[in-house]
Amino acid sequence: MTTTFPELLGADETTATADEILGRCRELVRPALADTVGRLHPWVAEMAAYSFGWCDVGGTPAEGSGGKGVRQALAVLCAEAAGASGEAAVAGAVAVELVHTFSLLHDDIMDGDQTRRTRPTVWKAYGTGPAVLAGDALFALAVEALAGVDGAGAAAAVRRLSAALGDLVRGQADDLLFESRPWTGPEAVGPEEYRTMAEHKTGALLGCAAALGAALAGAPEPTVAALDRAGRHMGVAFQVVDDLLGIWGDPAVTGKPVHRDLRQRKKTFPVLAALSARGPGAPAAERLATLLAEFPETPDEATTRRAAALIEEAGGRSAALEEAGRHIAAVETCLESLPLAPRASAELRTLLGFLVRRDI
Repeated sequence: MTTTFPELLGADETTATADEILGRCRELVRPALADTVGRLHPWVAEMAAYSFGWCDVGGTPAEGSGGKGVRQALAVLCAEAAGASGEAAVAGAVAVELVHTFSLLHDDIMDGDQTRRTRPTVWKAYGTGPAVLAGDALFALAVEALAGVDGAGAAAAVRRLSAALGDLVRGQADDLLFESRPWTGPEAVGPEEYRTMAEHKTGALLGCAAALGAALAGAPEPTVAALDRAGRHMGVAFQVVDDLLGIWGDPAVTGKPVHRDLRQRKKTFPVLAALSARGPGAPAAERLATLLAEFPETPDEATTRRAAALIEEAGGRSAALEEAGRHIAAVETCLESLPLAPRASAELRTLLGFLVRRDI
């Protein structure tokens, strides 16, 4: 099933595709990012370069960008939307890209993930201790990148990044603690707790990227704050859509096994919404709760298919689509409230579309 949100994303006023926009921003930021990483200890720099897809283990150059670079693009586009050149946001773009990569290195260790973007994760390729060290080094570099900004904005930029990192850690902590919480009862995780977790874990850095781009471009504080809110809503929408893909996504598109999140018993938004269903969805919610309580350590395909069907029957899938739609509408409201440069504003909407227009 393919579901998109065209009525909420508005007309596309730019001929550039999302890939073109992301590529342009990566090309702008890459020299400064590579120069910053190059200041690390050679071994740590190699691990960092490997995490970005720039080299193989041992340092042999490789063709790769290390991901789409959504956060760095958001910083650049928000500087342009504020009426400045994208170059004004390069330091902020470097900082958020470094923090994002740092968080992925540590997340892969915490989650035990052995592959990322079809290659062994850094901890599998180099070892757990070295991967932790590389992540710490990237965070230190991010702070250094912002501390070097000219003028009085450096301190404010560092404070903003530090606050976003604090939110990210809180979100990650909640996500990990959710794993030990029951599916039902007074200690169960509710949809509102999930929203807070997703805003912190995913939305905080997107909001920081948008805000840093605008702030470094000299935008007034109300504009900076509104773009921060837009980024946070964008993050929640992205996370909810990612949850949908984790259950119903096409493996050929997602690169992940079907029903992967169910096998890992993750407390994602569709599951939580289904379990809290009332009215017509309540009987399916009860059957789902019983099934999840009896889930084996390694559920077979028939069990996960049954769980996915009950989630949909209880309304979890439709509730997740509605949730993503509400946050997309909130992003649009933020953008419409601001006097942004038309082309950059249109490209921000294209970027939003890239994040949520996926086969779900």
